[in-house]
Amino acid sequence: MTGLIKGIIVLALIAIVASLASALVFLLKDESRSKRTVTALTVRIAVSVGLFALVLIAMATGVITPNRPFG
Repeated sequence: MTGLIKGIIVLALIAIVASLASALVFLLKDESRSKRTVTALTVRIAVSVGLFALVLIAMATGVITPNRPFG
């Protein structure tokens, strides 16, 4: 189960970076008044919030545990 959660976290981080990169491309290349940049950034925010919620739920249920270097 821990491996599945870690895989989902890695995929979500890759999706966040890809969405940010596509927003940059749309910002630089689009000369029209399209909303592709806004859509890409909205997707990035939604995935980030979902990832944050997933990590909090996984920590609360004990699926993943934080490292405690001084504890």
